[in-house]
Amino acid sequence: MPYDAEILVIGCGNILFKDDGFGPAVIKALEESEEHEHRLPENTMLIDAGTGGPHFIFTLPQECWKKLIIVDIVQFGAEPGTLRIFDVDELPEGSYENVHSWPVSQPLHDLSKTYEVMVIGCQPETISAPDVELGLTKSVENAIPEAINMILKEIGV
Repeated sequence: MPYDAEILVIGCGNILFKDDGFGPAVIKALEESEEHEHRLPENTMLIDAGTGGPHFIFTLPQECWKKLIIVDIVQFGAEPGTLRIFDVDELPEGSYENVHSWPVSQPLHDLSKTYEVMVIGCQPETISAPDVELGLTKSVENAIPEAINMILKEIGV
């Protein structure tokens, strides 16, 4: 599937490990909201990248890309469910590695040389890996509407 849109909203994470599923949950909520409340611009694509983000997104850049909005959990010492927009250069050292030990920071830094890249990070309450626990904690689930508002503002809706 080509990712041929100017703005990509990419939800990263593993739904099997509790709050690590935040990114995919936000994409699902955005898709449902698009059907009922918000019409996204034609130049925008929503991607549930799951745990394949580093492979499918970061290694296949397209010339048409202008802005990448990554939605994921980020450990930054805030209260669970707290959201923050991170510029790639301000991601806390070692705080943005996914639970499968994929190094994510370097590909994001490389992409930010060509495209506008931001991370909407949510402080998790519980990441259950390696134990499987479905569903987000209440604090992280409650952050989804605010994350959607942040994304809509970034894409001009």
